[in-house]
Amino acid sequence: MAELEPHYAGAPLDTLEPLARHAIHAVADNIRSAYNVGSFSRTADACAIECLHLCGMSAHPPHVKLQKTALGALDYVPWKYYERTKDCIAALKAERIPVVGIEVTDQAADMLDFAWPAPVAVIFGNEVNGIHPDNLARCDHVVRIPMYGYKNSMNVATAFGVALYDILASWHTNRSTTTP
Repeated sequence: MAELEPHYAGAPLDTLEPLARHAIHAVADNIRSAYNVGSFSRTADACAIECLHLCGMSAHPPHVKLQKTALGALDYVPWKYYERTKDCIAALKAERIPVVGIEVTDQAADMLDFAWPAPVAVIFGNEVNGIHPDNLARCDHVVRIPMYGYKNSMNVATAFGVALYDILASWHTNRSTTTP
C-alpha cells in the first residue's frame, strides 16, 4: 500500500474547534506491538503533533488491538501509513523537515543537551532491534534518552512520551532551535 493522505479515522472533525498543532512528525519504524502504537497515538494527541507516520509492520487503522490502548485517540491524530520507512523519511526530507532518530548508540547526542529543530521528525524503532540501521543512517541526527539504571533502554511507547515532552519543553523554554 502506498502513502495515504492524513486523516482522522472517521471523527466528526467538522464539529470540533480547530486545533493548533506542534510541528512534530513522529515516525514508527516497524513497531511490532499494536498496543505500543495505540499508546503512541494517545501521546501524539496529548502533544497535538502534526502527524503520526506508521511504517512497515507498525499497526495502523483499522486494527482491533489499536482501539484498546488508543482509546479513540486515532480519531484525532493525523496519520499516514507507509509500507517502507525509507519512503516516509524521503517524504519528510523533501519537505525540509530534519529527521532525528531516537536510539541508543555511542554517537548519539544526549537528549538533555540537544537543541531540537523546529519543525522536526522523530523516528522510533522496533522494540527489540531499534531503528533499522539503513533508516538510522538516513537520519540527520541521532539522540539518546539518558539512562541512569542498569538497563540501557525503556519501553518504546514510554520513550516516545519522554522525547515528545522534551521537544515541547525545549521549545517552550526557548532552548536554541539549532543543533549543538
